[in-house]
Amino acid sequence: MGPAARYRCTACGNVTRFDVVAVRRTQAFHHYNLAGDLTVEDESILDERVAEVRCRWCGATDDAIESTPPAAGATATG
Repeated sequence: MGPAARYRCTACGNVTRFDVVAVRRTQAFHHYNLAGDLTVEDESILDERVAEVRCRWCGATDDAIESTPPAAGATATG
């Protein structure tokens, strides 16, 4: 997955803490061992859409949240 967008809350100035609801369509290899335990391998995201972003500090959503391009060299972790 590539770098994620950065967010800024215009209501309180927060730039570090957000609850992000995303809808993803993925493809993955499911590997079950003989005991029945699952390991998910080779997962790739086919499609992703951010449905909602909420500020963790003040609870603002929608119009109060600005999306900015990620910083140079930034990568999403997951």
